[in-house]
Amino acid sequence: MDRERQERIAIFRFGVIFPLVERDLHQWWGEKERIVKELAGKEWEIPFSDRTVISRGTILSWLKRYEDGGRKIEALFPKPRGDRGRRRSIDGETLDALVAMRRANPRLSIPRLVERAEREHLFPAGREPSMATIYRLLRLHKAETKKRREDMRKFEVQMSNDLWQSDCMHGPQVLHEGKRRKSYLFAIIDDHSRLITGAEFYLAETVENYLLCLWTALRKRGIPRKLYVDNGPSFKSHRLQLGCASLEIGLRYAKPYRPQGKGKIERFFKTVRGQFLPELPELPTLEQINRAFEEYLEDDYHERKHGGTGMSPIDRYLKDAKALRRAPENLPEYFRKQVTRTVNNDRTVKLDNRLFEAPHGYIGEQIILRFENYERIEVFSDGLSVGLLTALNQEVNSRVRREKNPSASRPTSGGKLFEKLSEGNA
Repeated sequence: MDRERQERIAIFRFGVIFPLVERDLHQWWGEKERIVKELAGKEWEIPFSDRTVISRGTILSWLKRYEDGGRKIEALFPKPRGDRGRRRSIDGETLDALVAMRRANPRLSIPRLVERAEREHLFPAGREPSMATIYRLLRLHKAETKKRREDMRKFEVQMSNDLWQSDCMHGPQVLHEGKRRKSYLFAIIDDHSRLITGAEFYLAETVENYLLCLWTALRKRGIPRKLYVDNGPSFKSHRLQLGCASLEIGLRYAKPYRPQGKGKIERFFKTVRGQFLPELPELPTLEQINRAFEEYLEDDYHERKHGGTGMSPIDRYLKDAKALRRAPENLPEYFRKQVTRTVNNDRTVKLDNRLFEAPHGYIGEQIILRFENYERIEVFSDGLSVGLLTALNQEVNSRVRREKNPSASRPTSGGKLFEKLSEGNA
C-alpha cells in the first residue's frame, strides 16, 4: 500500500475518533460510551471500502492505537491484515448484496431473508456464513429504510478556538500589473467570539492561498480544536487534511447546498459586502484592499459590540487566552506537498523543470517527494523516509566516482513523517 493511501486512511480514522480525543472524557461518567455508540451508529464514506458502518470495537481499537502511539497520525496507518491469504466467511460484495436485500424487504425475518439469499445463490458455494455472523453484520449496517428529519438548531461553542468556520467569498475586481483581476477573500471566524482569526484577499481561489491564510491565523491566534470548511476544491486538499490531522485539528466539511451549517462566516461575508466594500476606491490594487481590510478588522469590526454575543469579538476572544494552544514554529512542514516521480537512469528527478539528485539505490523506481519549498525535499520509498533530494550539480558529478552496485547502499529504514533528518542522515 503506497503512502498516500495510508495517509488517507489514517486521516479518515482520525476524523472518526476525534470526538474522543479532543477532550478528557474521564470527567464525565458514561460520556465516552455515549460518543462511541453514536459513532458506531453513523453511516460513513470509508475510503477504499464499500462498507458504511464502523463497529464499536474498531473505533475503540483505533483510539487505543492513537493514544499508545503518542497521539501521532502515523499510529493510525493501516496494518497488514492478519488473515491475508485466507478466505473470509463473507466478502464485501456479498455483504452489500445482503444489505440491499434487507432494505428492499424490511419486514422479512432474518431466517427468511437468508433462505431467499440462498435460493438466489447469493452466497458462494461452500461459504455459507453462520446465522450469528449475518445477524451481527446486519445489525452493524443498520439497514433501516426510514430517514429522520434533520434537527436544525442554532449553536455556539463554549470557548474561543473550540471551532473555526472558514469559506471563500468572491471579491471585487482589483488592478494587478496593469490588468483587471478578480479577487477572492478567504476568511476564518472563531465561532465563540466572532473574531476573524485570519482573512485576506487573493488573486486565485487555490489551496496554496488558503493555506497561507490558515497559517497566518494559526500563528496569530493558536490552534483550534475543529475547523469547519466548505466543500470547494480549495478545502478538499490532501495537504489540508493531513496537516489538520497531524496538528490534532478536527477537519469537518459542510454538507453540499447547506449554507445554514456555516451561518456565522456567511453573515460575516454579508457584513463585508455591506460595510467594507462600498467604501473602497474604484479598482484598488490587491495591496491597497488588503491594507484597508486589515485596518477595518482591527479598528472597527473587532472593537465593535457584536449583536449576537453582547461583547466585542476581541474582548470575548481574549477571555480564553490562557487556554489557547500555540502553533508549532515549523508550521508548513505539517502541510507539505506530495508528488510521485520515477528516478531516471542518471539518478536524477525532475520537479517543476528543475533537476535534483535522488539518494543511492533508487534508479528506475518510483519515489514519493514531500516538500514545502525546494530547500528541503524529503524522499519516501515503501512508506519510509530515505533521505533528501539535492540540487543537481553536473560539474561536481563529473568528478564523483560512480557506485558499482547502487542498491548496496540503499537504506533499510527511515524517519517518521514529519521528523527532521539529522545531519548524518542527510
